[in-house]
Order: sequence, then C-alpha cells, then structure tokens
Amino acid sequence: MTASGAVEAGTTEADEDRVFAALASAVRREVLRLLRDGGPQPVQALAGHFDMRRPSLSEHLRVLREAGLVSEQRSGRQRIYRLEAAPLAEVQDWLHPYERFWRGRLKDLGALLDRMPDDDVT
Repeated sequence: MTASGAVEAGTTEADEDRVFAALASAVRREVLRLLRDGGPQPVQALAGHFDMRRPSLSEHLRVLREAGLVSEQRSGRQRIYRLEAAPLAEVQDWLHPYERFWRGRLKDLGALLDRMPDDDVT
C-alpha cells in the first residue's frame, strides 16, 4: 500500500494483512530482529533465544514465511531462515504519514515550550 492508501501493483490487501498480523506478535518481531542482527540462522539457533517448544516456534516461523518476511532454505537436515525485508518497506510506506503527523505535533510542542517562560527553580 502506498502512502496515499492505494495498494501497490502486485500486492494484495490480504498480503498486507498477513504482514501486519505477523508483526503483531512480539515473538515474531524478535525473530526478525535476530535475523536482521545475526544474518541467516538455523532454526535451532533461533530456538535458543526463546522459552518455548520447537513446534510453537515453528508455527511463528510459518506465519513469517507466509507473510514473506522470512525465507527458508534447507541445508541437509537443517532449515536456515533468512530475513526478507521487502514487505517491511510497505509497512514503512503505510506508517510514513503518521510519522509526519507526530513530527509536526512534536515540533509544535517544542515551539510552545520555547515560548513559555522559564520558572526559576531554587
């Protein structure tokens, strides 16, 4: 979806809904952070960061995969997960007008505070 609210070519609203739903989970956001900071990792390495059973983590990875946020590559018996950041650009595009809104509000607040007299604190 573009900043104007239109869905980009090749992207459906269902795709965007999957991305936002995937990002709704703190566990999935942490998996994305781990992959961003540490690069591609086997599921065993990712599992070591969470206090949950492997099937639960596998479900989170499936949601991320279906949203297009991670890809999976098999190497022998291992599954290596890699961050796929392209869908996050769509989220950033969607958030951009809100960021401009809040920057404007904070700028207005700063201007108001600058106009207020300083109280002498003793």
